[in-house]
Amino acid sequence: MAVVGRSELLKLQEKYHLLHPFSEELIDGDSFILTVQDDVEVKYLEHKNIISNEIVFVPVNFVAHMTAKSKFGRLGLSFLNAAKVHSGFVGRIVLEVVNLNNDHLPILIKKGEPFMHLEYIKREGEPYPYHGEYQFQYMNDEEIKFYLKILKDNIPNFEHYAKFWLRNKQNLLREL
Repeated sequence: MAVVGRSELLKLQEKYHLLHPFSEELIDGDSFILTVQDDVEVKYLEHKNIISNEIVFVPVNFVAHMTAKSKFGRLGLSFLNAAKVHSGFVGRIVLEVVNLNNDHLPILIKKGEPFMHLEYIKREGEPYPYHGEYQFQYMNDEEIKFYLKILKDNIPNFEHYAKFWLRNKQNLLREL
């Protein structure tokens, strides 16, 4: 296993559309930077879910790991959920946070602000694509259609997974 560097990230972005929308400015060293979808204020001891603006795709030969920008840790924001993104996942990322600021002050995260690092790691062994309920989270039908084409070309046994992923979207399932 190895962390994927900038040059490989750019090749993978071209082939798979790992991030959408994408800008080269969202690459920081060996990771992508995800931004925040909406302004979020987190009051002291409050728990909030922060949603990425970008859709993330993790091809089946990779996994991804997230870390928050250290700026927010220094402000007192604590990150609650696991930092792994499964092979085959497509959707906007949700990071759960709680404000533990020593001064009991609210923390404001602004729309479009860089918030998370996303590192891709090459995996070894047989792929086992994500098939959980959060596939396509916070995506509209047009965004899902776009990624279904990519998934169909890259996920072994795609039809099996598509029936599960799209169980509540019969209109999209019929289009396959």
